[in-house]
Amino acid sequence: MSVFLQAALLIWGFMTLLWLVSILLKNVSIVDLFWGFSFVIVNAYFVFTAGDLNPRKILILILVSLWGLRLTVYLFIRNWGKGEDFRYREFRRKYGADRYWWFSYFQTFLLQGALVLIVSLPLYGINTNNDPGTLNFLDYAGIVLWLIGFVFESGGDYQLARFKKDARNKGRVLDTGFWKYTRHPNYFGDTTVWWSYAVISIAAGAYWHIIGSVVMTFLLLKVSGVSLLEKSLKDSKPQYREYIRRTNSFFPWFPKK
Repeated sequence: MSVFLQAALLIWGFMTLLWLVSILLKNVSIVDLFWGFSFVIVNAYFVFTAGDLNPRKILILILVSLWGLRLTVYLFIRNWGKGEDFRYREFRRKYGADRYWWFSYFQTFLLQGALVLIVSLPLYGINTNNDPGTLNFLDYAGIVLWLIGFVFESGGDYQLARFKKDARNKGRVLDTGFWKYTRHPNYFGDTTVWWSYAVISIAAGAYWHIIGSVVMTFLLLKVSGVSLLEKSLKDSKPQYREYIRRTNSFFPWFPKK
């Protein structure tokens, strides 16, 4: 538990630093750019402070680092020069610029820090459970799940970025590649990655820690992911309703005729 509390202090310091930078830039959106990197930090802390290195710790260090760094680089490229996200601009207007600078510390930065700690519970379980760390069939099943999730998430992000880059696609709906089989391949991939960590956590004998993956799934489906995006796309793109009719929302499957 002391390792978890130390990690909480580390994330608190990191989020406070981001908050101070956001005040200088007048851009709260930077917190989203560092979502994936926050897990790289907290997982690396677990790996190098909670006992000796073993094969499972090295495995989870590699998997989380690849996932988090890829997501961070992608978000930086996607959002570079675009200014503050419309959600935070609305909050800034609603609460007033004279007080949103400090209100955002609690509403956004500390909240996101708390979510990072809760979601990272499988990583905490993997790194702190009393287990020799010898890989078993569940670890290999977790690796397969991670590969599926990583391919869907990174592939979906790449295809969407390439689609948006072409001005001829403005107002159109992407329905090819990964997007032909699920309306949200990136969110499906992200969820699958986190369930791969849950499986590896179980392999380490850490069971209740998969609550973190459950929370991540809920966030992606009901809070900041699928439901929020679906609502805005229905209003902004008339073709999206037809896309909904023939394409699975989350789990990939062949399109309906």
